[in-house]
Amino acid sequence: MENDATEIRLEKPAMITAKHLEQRAKNEPNNEPYPGGWSPLLVLAGITCCLGSALPAGYNIGVINNPADLMKRFCNETIEERFNVQLTEETLNIVWATVVSIFLVGGVTGSLSAGWLADKLGRRGALAIGNTCGIIGAIFFISAKAANSVEILMVGRLFVGLSGGLATSLVPMYMTETAPLKLRGAVGVLCQLGITCGVLLGQIVSLDSTLGTENSWPIMLVAFSPLCLTSLGLLFVLPESPKYLYVIRSQGGKAIKELSRLRNMDVSLLSNEVASLDQEAVTAEATEIWTIGRVVKDPSLRLPLLLVCTMQAGQQLSGVNAVFFYSNKIFQEAKLGETGAQYATLGTGVINVVMALIAVPVMSLFGRRTLFLLSCYLAVGCLTFLCFAIIFIEAAAVMPWFCMIAVLAYVLFYGLGLGPIPYFIGSELFDVGPRPAAMALGGVSNWGANFIVGMGFESVMTIIGPYSFLIFSGCTLLLALFNRVYLPETRGRDTMEISATMTKGFKSRPNYTPVAQWRP
Repeated sequence: MENDATEIRLEKPAMITAKHLEQRAKNEPNNEPYPGGWSPLLVLAGITCCLGSALPAGYNIGVINNPADLMKRFCNETIEERFNVQLTEETLNIVWATVVSIFLVGGVTGSLSAGWLADKLGRRGALAIGNTCGIIGAIFFISAKAANSVEILMVGRLFVGLSGGLATSLVPMYMTETAPLKLRGAVGVLCQLGITCGVLLGQIVSLDSTLGTENSWPIMLVAFSPLCLTSLGLLFVLPESPKYLYVIRSQGGKAIKELSRLRNMDVSLLSNEVASLDQEAVTAEATEIWTIGRVVKDPSLRLPLLLVCTMQAGQQLSGVNAVFFYSNKIFQEAKLGETGAQYATLGTGVINVVMALIAVPVMSLFGRRTLFLLSCYLAVGCLTFLCFAIIFIEAAAVMPWFCMIAVLAYVLFYGLGLGPIPYFIGSELFDVGPRPAAMALGGVSNWGANFIVGMGFESVMTIIGPYSFLIFSGCTLLLALFNRVYLPETRGRDTMEISATMTKGFKSRPNYTPVAQWRP
């Protein structure tokens, strides 16, 4: 009889298992064995994804700036030696820009393929592909100088870009699908935490006092790879996303076993989560496979998709990378000297990391909408103040210090909401079916905007000077106004309930519904 029941459950997992477990759990206490729901496996998953996938993505963003001159010299000497061509400074800058920006091309490609890989190979399998791309990139990096090849260096940057693009889409997806509802925001921040830690680590490692030297830069470029290798091994220990198994793969029995292992609780105490999975599975069965094309064309998903894409693009168009780029010059103007300015720039990275750490508990205490809008408005003020402080930087001796305060304040307020929330908001606005495609499109928007800012900022800065920060300020203000009207509050709400408030597109006004009310 027991075997028959098991067979029936596996054959029709969603409808039978949920009711069966709900009946068993009616009079059972719903006690959590771990404070706040942080089971050992969930903690391990967070550490693995943060340090093994997100951190390498940030590392490869931050590591390339400090040693730019000596690596450009390598490119120049290599091309001259191999092709007997003397590059002009302009041509050399184009070659170097290609080395830097091909990372972003890889990021866009990785983001686009993340949704398909997540559904085909599972969330863990797709994360493993990302780690593998990072390891392949490291192999190309270590070979570039030995082979005296700029092309190999570019291929390495392409592969680590692929790894980064996959990480920024998959880490929030996997973590929010494995976490209990009340921890969804906290684990969603782990992607931003890993990236900011990686950027800071890359900046430190690339200093000329560490590995940013003529002989050590290949080692500098591959220093992240042990993390990818370790993560690749740990992924085989971690559970697959129960939502993926239950809803996408219809493997109810396996999904419940993984959920029980993840929570370290008996299945009889998980009836609420299983019932929620059951409801999502029933909805998913009534719909076709969600491709990127279908998500784009579906009118009921238009508003949440636009929210995800504008928030992801707006994160980059808020000028965070431009502020970091210009901060070194600002700190030099403040009479800190070249070395002092370098360490002050590292200080901004430290603030970024500290804010990402603070965001982990903050996301569980305050609404996403409130934090995001507050972050946007404060960032607008800092960018506007920075613009005019730079314009009048020579008007008084104190002005460079005002510039420095504006930079540090901007980094602090950016970390409050603009930095972390766009990465995981897609996992809260979309059901599990269209989620991978939607988050892939959000990732493409983020990397695409990053590419635009990276390629265009210096030219715009040359033409209009400090007024370029007003462009970032304007973009951030528009982002805030759009989200003020259309972004619902998502904290503590089921994704099915949230998505139901936005099915009418721009007529929805979801923030005027109870879903969007701020929760202290």
